[in-house]
Amino acid sequence: MKFKSILTTLFIFFSAGLFAQKHQSFEIKNGDFYYNKKAIKIHAGEMHYPRIPHQYWRHRFKMMKAMGLNAVTTYVFWNYHEIAPGKWDWTGDRNLKQFIKEADEEGLLVILRPGPYVCAEWEFGGYPWWLQNIKGLKIREDNELFLNENRKYLNELYLQVKDQLITKGGPVVMIQGENEFGSFVIQRKDISLESHRSYNAKVIQQLKEIGFNVPMFTSDGSWLFEGGSVKGALPTANGENDIDKIKKVVNEYNNGVGPYMVAEFYPGWLGHWAENFPRVDAGKIARQTEKYIQNNVSFNYYMVHGGTNFGFTNGANYDKNHDIQPDLTSYDYDAPITEAGWRTPKYDSIRNVLQKYSTVKFPEVPAANKIIEIKDIKFTEVYNFFDYAEKQEKINADHPKTFEELNQGHGYVLYRRHFNQPINGTLDVSGLRDYATIYINGEKIGELNRYYKNYTMPIDIPFNSTLEILVENWGRINYGALINENTKGIISPIKINDTEISGDWEMVKLPFNDQFKINLKPITDSKINQQKNIPTLYKGQFTVNEIGDTFLDMQQFGKGIIFINGRNLGRFWKVGPQQTLYLPGVWLKKGINEIVIFDQLNETIQTSVSGVKIPILDQLKD
Repeated sequence: MKFKSILTTLFIFFSAGLFAQKHQSFEIKNGDFYYNKKAIKIHAGEMHYPRIPHQYWRHRFKMMKAMGLNAVTTYVFWNYHEIAPGKWDWTGDRNLKQFIKEADEEGLLVILRPGPYVCAEWEFGGYPWWLQNIKGLKIREDNELFLNENRKYLNELYLQVKDQLITKGGPVVMIQGENEFGSFVIQRKDISLESHRSYNAKVIQQLKEIGFNVPMFTSDGSWLFEGGSVKGALPTANGENDIDKIKKVVNEYNNGVGPYMVAEFYPGWLGHWAENFPRVDAGKIARQTEKYIQNNVSFNYYMVHGGTNFGFTNGANYDKNHDIQPDLTSYDYDAPITEAGWRTPKYDSIRNVLQKYSTVKFPEVPAANKIIEIKDIKFTEVYNFFDYAEKQEKINADHPKTFEELNQGHGYVLYRRHFNQPINGTLDVSGLRDYATIYINGEKIGELNRYYKNYTMPIDIPFNSTLEILVENWGRINYGALINENTKGIISPIKINDTEISGDWEMVKLPFNDQFKINLKPITDSKINQQKNIPTLYKGQFTVNEIGDTFLDMQQFGKGIIFINGRNLGRFWKVGPQQTLYLPGVWLKKGINEIVIFDQLNETIQTSVSGVKIPILDQLKD
């Protein structure tokens, strides 16, 4: 028995050693990718660890493997880890090291995209909001203060993943430096091309100096390589379907050789509030996949599985018609694997193509996680938001302060000013960032909305009255030149009839972080009907006997956020197109659970909410 035990121990030891050493090398040479000395093509899928509960990572990796992919790609989100200056969190859903280990165990190589800019329809493109409070710092520029902060971030990242690099026997085979920098060069013409290139090169140099000794690459649109490519890093072409163009431009910027890769191959697209949910044809994606394979082009589906912008993590875009286009809470992306991890016809179409060109039979597709209904979760307590605000931290100043000046990253701020004398005319809040409801003496008189470029409204403030402006940070812009102008709240003077209203402003901080608690008495039943059009907090408890995913049906609500057992599921807004919020079953517990809903509009008094089995992501309302 003793001898048998020794043999078993030796077997486990050597097996573990062999497992740790299975990844020997990864090189880019002779126009190809070489993994363990053999030429390969990369068939990857993008999946972001913060957008999926960590308990589900392995299931999603199995989905990718069964689809026929050999690698997973993820951004690394600086602001998700440095949660306050010098305070880092790599636990739970933030445990990147565990994400990489599980991908490895499921047979996937890993490609990291640490930015520092990631775009990703993510809050501020991945930058910590508080960088804007550092005087003289300019993000995404050849700026010493910014590069110093970036080096701190990359150092912390290296400590987490250094043992996962292929040079240490791990699965991480490539690192992307910066991200789509060529488009930023076009957008920021006020900065010289020389300065742009200097910054881009310094980011990659920092990665190398810190110890990321694996092949580097850049990713840009095929027409943007001049500003985005860096010597010594493989240029890859995002969103390019034309094979000849891919090969031509890569050869031009890579000494006349490949390999050729589309680092972002879009099987779906991002969605904004108040706009149609985008759909991409499955057959088109399958045909393009086959075209890449036939022409020896590697690719990465962005996204293969999108997940969810939980909490306040969504970013925003903008265009000529809208000063902001906030991204949906759902990051379903019309991807092959849905927000909740379900296979789709698009998944099957791609899988069939990949199987056609593989000599190995793919694993069976994992079953989806259990889906449950939760009918009629009753609200047992209703709270007046203004009563809640009275118990929160307040700051007084001569002028409205931004979120950043208040040292608050996300959530809401209530701006309040008392008027001893009556005044009427046009209220101008041109500095609104981003959405506001306006009240006089607690009665709603209107809304202002940056999406619709609606910054003014008529106002009549009586004698001895209080003006209140409740402002929501809708998510910082994540793409474009205005990423450098991302302060929130009210960022310029408030005016009435072109006269600045200064002096005696009070700001109530309402970050609604995961630790928030409602420490006041609920309003009585007799006063509930008086809550209409007044911001309201609804609280209830519900019991589940079986754990499963569900989707909270928010079609009867106005605009706000939801907490389940203290976790912020994200935002809802009546206009859609998203009308349900995904609730992962792993955030529920058998027995009693708690729900809190904050409805800023509260146009209809609510008594309950339900969890349904089918998400609604494509219903726009007026």
